[in-house]
Amino acid sequence: MDKADLAWVSVSTMLVLLMVVPGLALFYGGLVRAKNVLSVLIQVVSTFSLAIVVWFIYGYSLAFTEGNAIVGGFSRLMFSGMFDLSSMKFELSGTIPELSFAAFQATFAGITCALIVGGFAERARYSAVMVFTAIWLTFSYIPIAHMVWSPGGWLFERGALDFAGGTVVHINAGVAGLVGAYFVGKRVGYGRESMQPHNLPMAMIGAALLWVGWFGFNAGSALSANETAALAFFNTMVATAGAILAWLLVEWKYKGKPSLLGAISGAVAGLVGITPAAGLVGPGGALIIGVVTGAACVWGVNGLKRMLRADDSLDVFGIHGVGGIVGALLTGIFNAQALGGPGLATLGDIPHQLWVQFEGVLITIVWSGVVAYIAYFVANKVCGLRVSTEVEREGLDINSHGETAYHY
Repeated sequence: MDKADLAWVSVSTMLVLLMVVPGLALFYGGLVRAKNVLSVLIQVVSTFSLAIVVWFIYGYSLAFTEGNAIVGGFSRLMFSGMFDLSSMKFELSGTIPELSFAAFQATFAGITCALIVGGFAERARYSAVMVFTAIWLTFSYIPIAHMVWSPGGWLFERGALDFAGGTVVHINAGVAGLVGAYFVGKRVGYGRESMQPHNLPMAMIGAALLWVGWFGFNAGSALSANETAALAFFNTMVATAGAILAWLLVEWKYKGKPSLLGAISGAVAGLVGITPAAGLVGPGGALIIGVVTGAACVWGVNGLKRMLRADDSLDVFGIHGVGGIVGALLTGIFNAQALGGPGLATLGDIPHQLWVQFEGVLITIVWSGVVAYIAYFVANKVCGLRVSTEVEREGLDINSHGETAYHY
């Protein structure tokens, strides 16, 4: 065991927690209307917490132990056998205890579930959200994590590159959020009434915490305090900065003004785009990935959103889905040594790697979409997925949780 590696991964685990609570919660909370802010905060905190518990009971075991190409086995149920810290050796954890590796990965499962909340925000019943999360985590997140990151997994063996979760986290969550937006239906008054963010400073604080926490998300995925972590750290900084500038320039050109909402959306887009590539490309490639992802996601939340005709409340698919797809594909290009990356030996290797990346993207989209639809269907039958029109008009905070965020 290396104490420096253990310290870095432990800090990174806390940084990913910071991304969710308070980061994502405040980001999402600021973007909804005042009458629904508490409902979004509690959904983010609750889905994250549910995922942590499920991860401990059976999620980690099914994701990261030996099994088949789709899912692992049951040898680590409730972290069985992981508490004798002196005798453990686990291939994926390298120089840190397996318990630390499992804890780090738990936060990834948690944030993925919390991200989906943005797709159906302001109209979903709390109990149904929790039922959906348990089902989707079990049958979508866990198998895809195993397929991509675990030796023996389908996409792992194909050679798919995903350093910190472009497919496993962002495309996976983005597709589930989009399916949720379709399944639940549009918000009452959508397209006719103003649904502007109620508190952009709150959203800005959340986005800033996301950016800070993301260094743990990406650089922590090196699982060691080494050169790869340093590379992922800087790539996370430069790609995000590039994406912010790209988003603002595109927005400025087509809408006439650069906005704070655009800046923080660009930040998240850049962070999403560099996630699969963080430790697998050089800084030049990272900057290009950030710029391209930032520009692509402006289209994702405007043109594509209109084409899809879905009320994806907080643009989970437009940013996480689109950004994850762009980042995953560009990873296959800029991983090449000729383009500054540490991987592919020749430019001739890029077409094959791009195809493998495309396979990973496609499999994740289809898998997550099908599981999400089934999970929403079951949650709807069990709890009723959508609140009544009267409750939605008055607000979820007071009706679902008996609280209000602001007292005038």
